[in-house]
Amino acid sequence: MSLDNHLNLPTPGDDSVPVAPLPTPRSDSSPSSRHQDAGKEHGMPSDPPSKRVAPKADAVDLSDHEVECAPESFAEVALRLGGASAEEARRTGVVDTADDQVEDLFARQYQTVNSPAHRAVWDTNVQTSLFEAEDNSSSAQVDQVVQASLSVARHHRDAGTLIDNAGKISNVVLDELGKAGYWGLLVDTEHGGSGGSMRQFADMITQMAAIDPTVAGLASVHGCIGAVDPVRSFGSAEQKQRFLPKLADGRSLSAFALTEPGAGSDLTALKTTAVLEGDHYVVTGEKLFITNACPGRTIGLVCRIEEKPAVLVVDLPLQESESFYMKRYGLHALRRAQNNGLVFNRFRVPAENLLRPSRGDGLTIAYHGLNLGRVALCANAAGTMRWMMSEMIPWAEFRQTYGQAIEKRELVRRRIGRLAGMIVACDALSNWGASLIDQGFRGEMECIIAKIFGSEIQKEAAIELFMKTHGGRSFLHGHPFGDNVHEFLAPCIYEGEGEMLGMAFFKSLVKDHGKRYFEPVGRVLHRLGIKQPNLANPAHLWALRQPMSGYAGWYLSRRLSRSQWTPLPSSMPRNLMEHARFAQRLLSGSKFMISGAMRKHQLKLADRQCRMSVISSTLQDAIVMLVTALHAAKSSDEIVHAAADTMCRELKRNITGSKASDGDFRQVTQLGARIVEEGWSEIKHVKAGEILMPYKQG
Repeated sequence: MSLDNHLNLPTPGDDSVPVAPLPTPRSDSSPSSRHQDAGKEHGMPSDPPSKRVAPKADAVDLSDHEVECAPESFAEVALRLGGASAEEARRTGVVDTADDQVEDLFARQYQTVNSPAHRAVWDTNVQTSLFEAEDNSSSAQVDQVVQASLSVARHHRDAGTLIDNAGKISNVVLDELGKAGYWGLLVDTEHGGSGGSMRQFADMITQMAAIDPTVAGLASVHGCIGAVDPVRSFGSAEQKQRFLPKLADGRSLSAFALTEPGAGSDLTALKTTAVLEGDHYVVTGEKLFITNACPGRTIGLVCRIEEKPAVLVVDLPLQESESFYMKRYGLHALRRAQNNGLVFNRFRVPAENLLRPSRGDGLTIAYHGLNLGRVALCANAAGTMRWMMSEMIPWAEFRQTYGQAIEKRELVRRRIGRLAGMIVACDALSNWGASLIDQGFRGEMECIIAKIFGSEIQKEAAIELFMKTHGGRSFLHGHPFGDNVHEFLAPCIYEGEGEMLGMAFFKSLVKDHGKRYFEPVGRVLHRLGIKQPNLANPAHLWALRQPMSGYAGWYLSRRLSRSQWTPLPSSMPRNLMEHARFAQRLLSGSKFMISGAMRKHQLKLADRQCRMSVISSTLQDAIVMLVTALHAAKSSDEIVHAAADTMCRELKRNITGSKASDGDFRQVTQLGARIVEEGWSEIKHVKAGEILMPYKQG
């Protein structure tokens, strides 16, 4: 896995005087092509991106001395001033450009600066409804596909035929899912799919994950970050007609081939090349950790063409040869899916298979589709944790200690109550993120939150709740924990490792603020060669008088005006309303904390990863609180209300650093007891396996 570049990616700068933030990096440190991006927000119009190009955000006015620096990205300048090498600065500039090109594919109102998370921090008037998922639309065709697909998975699970002799999801299952329409849920009807929304897709992922998380994950790989979305988003009409029908019906499953032995998070280090010879590109290079890739499948291949990143859609041959062969290895995670290395040696690909984005290059395509996969990961976690709960309750009722079933024990009840809170929060985030995508938002920060929360909370649920409740039986062959432990843990690095994504969230949040108020200062400092500005120095103060006035104006105006949120729903339960208001107050006040950190650390903020991580985590927790409270308020299920209250209490303690009170313990254990005694509709149809090594009670 390639975590190396994750650990030193630069960040927005600042100290006592403003300096521009650096670009948002993209993470790619998974042992699979899952976090090799590809795809686009499904809710965007189906027209090619060239028809949806948005105007650039208003540029900051530059004075004469600033214009002379304009050809060079300020991110590069800031890094160099901070002591980075010219090569690191150059590569960061490439990444920043790719990010801006992705942003330009969206209309202004759907770009990051107008996203809910960004507005919650920086705007003085915020719509509370931005943090609520829109009602899910129904479609008879989509519903039929979902139910047929779930039926296929249930049948094979119960018959013991889900896995073949090699330990992989069997080809019979994959074929039957194709006939059910499973692989084409996100493909439009014109090209043989069912044209489902991202919200419908996320709901399906959650239901499928409660049956088998791997089968659910394969839909995400294929539809969200595989070849489907690059073709759908950036393909020509001819390419869509040629590739999408066979991707929709499962004749060809797909993958996205980006990671290389020496290029993981640092996508500027790509070595695979494609050289045009006649009407074919000749490809040479190696890819690593590519999920869903094996002979006969269709991949989006990221390579370098004329020294620029590009994406070729490649139909892998059915037979390996000297020009194409697989590199096989053992992998603990994704062991029931195909995951291989790909080696190309002068492999020929038709030139007509090159994807040509309206703006940017192959990195634009690669960075464009992370968000679908991130939402799908959170939806998968919601289903997987339902499966965990369905296994925990029968065991807790069966297992006795000192003559009493452990479901009567306070600690076990707390585990079940906490798990319910985790499930409701993941439902809230996946519904919200998918809804934003369907509305047309880029949704980068919101989908990062969903991904981080879903993957990290699933890891905690697996270890702290699921494993500890089952004790030693967790490690028996055939037990859901022991057989899937790596599947429960690995999502933390899919679609970007969690802490690195947290810093990416922070950088996206501060980028516009820094460009408006910090960048002009940085350019003046660069022109004058000042690395350590001192406002007690009259010369420094005079040189910075104009750019500093803009920041001073912003600061005073925000201090003198109070942020306003539109009213919360009047029908909202009182406890959930209190949680929502707490989150709103924290988010609105955080602009001063963030800007203060930028003033304090200046260019050294690039090295303050721990500080950025803490700020980012706090803001993420507040947003999860708000989204979870609003989501639960729409439900008529009292257990959902109580579960949301449990999760919000825990998030508030994370933010404030307080300890759980007796009231907190009472609330969560009562919730756990109620679920055990009364059941819960959210796990009603989730089947538990047999208890392993049972003993005779009595």
